Amino acid sequence: MATKVPAPKRQREAPPVLEHTPQNLDKTPPLATETLNFKVMSEFKREYKGYAVSRGMTMVELLQESFQLYKERHGS
Repeated sequence: MATKVPAPKRQREAPPVLEHTPQNLDKTPPLATETLNFKVMSEFKREYKGYAVSRGMTMVELLQESFQLYKERHGS
């Protein structure tokens, strides 16, 4: 029975020079949007979405306003 010879380990490449990666150090602009991802119970989502729609708001707008009110009441 023939034995397999393991493949040689690959060496890591040197990191790119700073001149080729200046965008890696930039921060996200303050007005850029990002995904806020968390799970909630189905009934809560249904009620939350319905409440937002009944007020003519998006779910994001309702979340932002709710958070602002929470901070005002509980301190920021």
